Amino acid sequence: MRPRPDDFQERSKHLQNMTDEELNAYFWQLVEKVVDPLVELARTHTSPSIERSVLLRMGFNSLEAKKLVDMIFERGLLGKGAGHIVWRIAKEHNIDYIEAGRRMINGQYWDEVDRIFKGVKHNG
Repeated sequence: MRPRPDDFQERSKHLQNMTDEELNAYFWQLVEKVVDPLVELARTHTSPSIERSVLLRMGFNSLEAKKLVDMIFERGLLGKGAGHIVWRIAKEHNIDYIEAGRRMINGQYWDEVDRIFKGVKHNG
């Protein structure tokens, strides 16, 4: 196996006259190019078991995680992320996310979930 030729000076010419701020902006632009497809893949390739796993790691028990995922799945919102939905409701109400999830299991906040994640407007 041959060693790779050191062509860094040639490959880095377009970077050499950039300021630190420009390099920083360019770095984050490249990071987005790498991460965006991963974010899209995660958005389109989740499953109930993955979402239950997320909720379990957040501290919900298995029965709570299953119920929340089932309720979110029924609304067609699994791709939004079960943990994200619960966290967002908790943030909206300035309460602990475990409490928010338990209230959701008891039927609270679903109009709000629909409004936030589906853009559905409810009367009242």
